[in-house]
Amino acid sequence: MEPPSTSAEENTPLLASSPRPTTPNPSRATLPNKSPPPSAPRENNDVDNDSGLSTPDGLSADGPSTARLLLVLSGVYVSAFLAALDSTLVATLASPISTSFSSLSLLSWLASAYFVANAASQPLAGRLTEIYGRRAGMIFANVVFGIGNLMCAMAKSEQAMIAGRVVAGLGGGVIGPTAIFIMSDLIPLRRRSMWQGTANICFGVGSSIGGPLGGWIDDHFGWRAAFMIQMPLTLLAVVLSLLFIKTPENSGGPKGGRVEDENPQVGLTKLAKWKRIDFTGAFLLVATLVAFLLALTTGDWTSPLVLIALPLSFVLALAFIYFERFHAEPIIPVTLLLNRTILAACLTNWFATMARFGVIFYLPLYFLVQGYSVTATGLRLVPESVAIGITGFGVGLIIRQTGRYYLLNAAVSAIFLLSLAMTATLSAFTPSWLPFISMFLLGVGYCGQLTTTLLAALAAIDHHHHAVITSASYAFRSTGSTIGIAVANTALQTRLTTELNRRLGGREGAEEVIRRVRSSVDAIKDLPEEWRNEVVAAYMASLQVVFVVLLGLGVLATICSLLVKEHKLYKTIDRIDDDED
Repeated sequence: MEPPSTSAEENTPLLASSPRPTTPNPSRATLPNKSPPPSAPRENNDVDNDSGLSTPDGLSADGPSTARLLLVLSGVYVSAFLAALDSTLVATLASPISTSFSSLSLLSWLASAYFVANAASQPLAGRLTEIYGRRAGMIFANVVFGIGNLMCAMAKSEQAMIAGRVVAGLGGGVIGPTAIFIMSDLIPLRRRSMWQGTANICFGVGSSIGGPLGGWIDDHFGWRAAFMIQMPLTLLAVVLSLLFIKTPENSGGPKGGRVEDENPQVGLTKLAKWKRIDFTGAFLLVATLVAFLLALTTGDWTSPLVLIALPLSFVLALAFIYFERFHAEPIIPVTLLLNRTILAACLTNWFATMARFGVIFYLPLYFLVQGYSVTATGLRLVPESVAIGITGFGVGLIIRQTGRYYLLNAAVSAIFLLSLAMTATLSAFTPSWLPFISMFLLGVGYCGQLTTTLLAALAAIDHHHHAVITSASYAFRSTGSTIGIAVANTALQTRLTTELNRRLGGREGAEEVIRRVRSSVDAIKDLPEEWRNEVVAAYMASLQVVFVVLLGLGVLATICSLLVKEHKLYKTIDRIDDDED
């Protein structure tokens, strides 16, 4: 006879010394024919120091104190800051890095390689941290992230640079989901919006510093130094995580802990749990993305590579969906995606991230073509980062006070769409202040959408599904960023080739000039004025097509965001509010 589980589930406070009875909520999504096993009280109030917060006095269902949370989340916040710093550093430096390797197509792969690796590691983060613990997961993520950045700093070839971004992406992909898991372990949904908002402030500060810092470093020391400067911060994140991240973890272990799924892993050895991880699903997802990216980045739709890779990507995508449908513990739970709110939230994340990262990586190219320095280009990304910090905290405060998110979600979605519409109007004659406004609104809309839709998805399901849905949400984001950048690159390369041939094709030496300006933006500066004006006009016309495509993706994101439903946000982890009937 199987012994009673001591692990927490939907109806048990994670950090309380004894469970509180409650009635299951039938409106929340659950997997069919499965339910978590009944919880049993802990034998004592202490949580093992290796896996949890020491709680000699016991903790209430609404989580630990603010002071304790600040300590636990310090490593999380530094990691969020570092990941955000890296994102805008690379976005600002993508063109200079590509130019140094004489390959403008590298601009797309710098981002795509990172986010494909994200797509591989993010969905597995939940399962792996259940086995080895949240603290181990965060330390591992930062160490691998640091190794990847070190590889980039030392890269001597285009292939080595891409490999470094892949390694960094594997680590960076674990940071975000693990941070959410830690908050989910400790903080009820109603309170979490505030703490998530604080994390967004750290993210916003990192993003706002990354752009201008990357430009300044490139102007004075070269882009390689921008990767080296992240090493001390990575070390700090590792130390803080090692000292302070202590949550109820190691699902199903003998000392008790939380269960993130339907609790099939209770009583299993680590090896048995390892075998249940959906590595096949992760492989099929990555293979789908790589095939799709190869097709989109080729630039020649008649190429044999395109004719093979594009159909192959769709076949692999179908295989992934089929496999996930029947896998016991899929990285993307197809069954849960049948829930309207969850599907709408994930699709919102998908399309919005496509649009946002397309703007983040191709708007700097717009500024560089106009003749701005790398530093000045980085400064123009700051408004979006500032907006992320302000919005994250503001949205969290509103949700905490009201307990509602639908109207707020509709408002930030409208702002997101407005920002993309403004970006689509950019040209060589656009006033210099307009991009600052559009970037600020982009940050407000994007951060607001991610915050509200993630809360909506978590509120729509039982607590023991949170890690699975969080991983799925991040998987949609990472695949969205990859696809968005690839789509933007394809639109740019296709239109740019047409525009350059149309404007310069009849001139002597045009073929060589076209080859040079397509490989390096810096080559524009060395052209005679009459050539330079035509090349700039060709780039502007091509970038405008890119921004219109991204606007279309924003429309899809807005439509999906309006399909989420309003669900109750509980004030306690066990989802029993004092004012509840």
